[in-house]
Order: sequence, then structure tokens, then C-alpha cells
Amino acid sequence: MKKLTLSLCAAFAMTAAAFAGETYSKESKSVTPPPCPEWYADTEFNLGLSGSYVWTGSRWRDDVYLLADHGWGGSLDAKYFVHRYFGFGVQGNIMRVNQDETFDDGFRRIRVGDDNDQWVGSVLGTFTLRFPISCTRWAPYFWVGGGGIFGGGQDHEYLLAPGTPLGIVRHEFPSDKTKVMGQVGGGLEVRFTPHVGWTNDVSWNVISGSNNNFGMARTGINFAF
Repeated sequence: MKKLTLSLCAAFAMTAAAFAGETYSKESKSVTPPPCPEWYADTEFNLGLSGSYVWTGSRWRDDVYLLADHGWGGSLDAKYFVHRYFGFGVQGNIMRVNQDETFDDGFRRIRVGDDNDQWVGSVLGTFTLRFPISCTRWAPYFWVGGGGIFGGGQDHEYLLAPGTPLGIVRHEFPSDKTKVMGQVGGGLEVRFTPHVGWTNDVSWNVISGSNNNFGMARTGINFAF
């Protein structure tokens, strides 16, 4: 009887150990989900090419730098992200605007010259904040910049005009002046691959003078290295 009891206890103990081993084995085979792909690196160099549309904050007759109410152009952005969330860069812009001459006799202002196209450029240093959304291709970004703008502006002269009410007119015509410019903007990038993205942004540009500010909307391709 004692031998039977000992045999049953031994069989029970071996069965329990076998089940315990099986349970442990199943738990050890659990699979950890793979990490999300990284679309934006912690440090990277970006080179962006964009087309742009420009509109002035004032009417063409009041703006004394672009001398127009809109224009078209392009941009080049070079940035280095020293951290995943911020970087420093340089931005260059070129804009084509139609700058006409005007004659003012004190009672009316006449605009002349429909095809006086002018190229206006700017170069700025920028600081960008970028916020990649986890496990997605999207990254909103915001930036501030400062630098100079050149190729615009206006000069004037007074001319004798016997047929006018005052006998004199003010002649205003395009010039080539360089001014200080500040910029603030924001946009959104979506990455097709970790090295190629599509950017869309809007900025507001402030030029010295109360009536010279303008907005800029851009869309383009960004290359990350």
C-alpha cells in the first residue's frame, strides 16, 4: 500500500512539473510588436525647393517696396537639424512683380507701364521648430527668420507739367534698394520616404516701412540627408 501511495505521489509531481514547464514555454514565446518607423532623424540636413505666391498687405498704390499687389517666385531652404525638434538654416527667395511708374498731379494718380517686370530677392537666416507626430509621416513646423531684401523700392522726382492744375507732377518709379526684413511662418511636411518629403507653408514678411509687408505661400519638395 505504501508503495502504491508513493508511486501516485511521484506521478502527480511529474505531471504538475510538465504542465508548469508547458505554461512557461508558452509565455516565453510572446512576440513584442516592432517599433514604429522613423520618418524624421534626430539630426539631419534638409534641402528644400519651393514655388511661391506673394501678396502685399497694402494696395499697390500704397506699397512703396514691391510696388505691386502680388507676384510669383521660388525659394531655396537649407537647414541643419541639430536636434529632432529644432534646427538652423538659410533661406533664399526670388520674386517677380510688376512695378509700374506713376504720375501724381495732386488731384489724381496715373499708373503707366504694364510690362515693367522686376525681380526682387531676399536672403534670411532661420530658426525652425519641428514637431514630428509619433508613428506618422507628418510633422508641423514653425520658424522665424531675419535678413535682407533687395531689388525693390521706389524713387521720385518732380517734373514741370504746364497742362496740370498745379503745373508740376510727382513722378514715382521703381528703384533698387536693400532693406532689413523679418519673417515668421508655419507649415506642414509629409514624408514619402525618410529622405523625401512634401512641404506646404505660409509666412508673413515685415519690411522696414509701414506699408511694405507681404505674405508668402509656398509648396515644394524637401530632401533630407
